[in-house]
Amino acid sequence: MKQRITVRYEGRVQGVGFRYTAVSLAQDLAVTGYVKNEFDGSVLLIAEGTEEQLTELLQAIRRSHLGKYITDEQVKRSVATGGFKGFGVQH
Repeated sequence: MKQRITVRYEGRVQGVGFRYTAVSLAQDLAVTGYVKNEFDGSVLLIAEGTEEQLTELLQAIRRSHLGKYITDEQVKRSVATGGFKGFGVQH
């Protein structure tokens, strides 16, 4: 069963390749959704997939070079809508 996670990353998460690394990791795991910079300096990630895929995505982001820039990660889980075709950067 597919789920959705909405994640807000805080820290020095803009200007460090966060969005493009997240896209690569998400595509490798075949999850759908998007990542985007927010005006307040945070990064928003919305992803849909199985619980295992989403857990792996969260862990892969933490394990990557991005982990050292993250000071806070707020994760909300909900039911997937199926509204995404792939995973990319939203502007």
